[in-house]
Amino acid sequence: MKRIKLIEVRSELGAGTRGASMGPDALRVACLNKGSDYFRRYNSVVTQDLNHVLFDKTPFRLAKHIDAIYTVQKGIASAVEQTLRFGEFPLVLAGDHSSANATIAGIKAAYPHKTLGVIWIDAHADIHSPYTTPSGNVHGMPLAASLGEDNLPCQRNQPDADTEFFWRRLQNLAEPGPKLRPEHLVYVAVRDTEEEENAVIERLNIKWIKLDEFQAKGSRRLVREIYEHLRYCDLVYISFDVDSLDSEFSKGTGTPVEKGLYLSEAENLCQDLLENDRVVCFEMVEINPTLDNENTMAKNAFNILEKATAAIERRLRLEEVVSR
Repeated sequence: MKRIKLIEVRSELGAGTRGASMGPDALRVACLNKGSDYFRRYNSVVTQDLNHVLFDKTPFRLAKHIDAIYTVQKGIASAVEQTLRFGEFPLVLAGDHSSANATIAGIKAAYPHKTLGVIWIDAHADIHSPYTTPSGNVHGMPLAASLGEDNLPCQRNQPDADTEFFWRRLQNLAEPGPKLRPEHLVYVAVRDTEEEENAVIERLNIKWIKLDEFQAKGSRRLVREIYEHLRYCDLVYISFDVDSLDSEFSKGTGTPVEKGLYLSEAENLCQDLLENDRVVCFEMVEINPTLDNENTMAKNAFNILEKATAAIERRLRLEEVVSR
């Protein structure tokens, strides 16, 4: 059977709050406390993180540590590409969400001629660029990098030449040009956005499933609608930020937002989405145990991870039976 490979990314260079680098280890602690053998069942690879540069002052005010982030992302993209080329399913456990640009680049490097759809489950749209960012935190920029989108109509900043140099490098990671088209991106549970993000989402006509629609229709129906929207995509990548959960369940993350998904809703959503045979990668990000009490966020996230992984395994077994 096709195997799952864990790719552990401990970089938190893109985050505004420290501690997301401990997310993968917090999941391991939750696993041990639950008495699960999850982390013994799968091979894992740990990518280079360069978190030591956080002790240095970054000259990149509008994209903090973007030089080191570029180096880190090259490693992530390479690990994802190799995993796919070996016929394995990459399951990425990452610190901050800037890693998603590299995951997407790695998928496209492995499948350069295939069309990729992205399902983005998150409280935030993460579609800022150095030209629009209010914070300079690169974890708010991965989709702008993947889309090749600067959002210049909403420009509020003037990045210096060095920032622009590394920003172009991120946009052209693994192979030149955009990796994703706006019509192949679906937002789920996004609810904390800035004006510039709202404007670019509207201009690009990105599908946005808000919480009230999710709760009115339910997971099964919405998943059918999402895959109908992505019907022209050969492959799908699912990115799950734990702050998509309601802040009642997601205190242990850098930017919790109220009125989010309930745990059971997130579990059902991930399971239902992962049953589709076009999904080639799943990523979970932004667990920060330093902001938490009793590792609650990682415990909740680990339950979601176990159920998501079980759905992947069921599907891989089914594919194997069909291909015999």
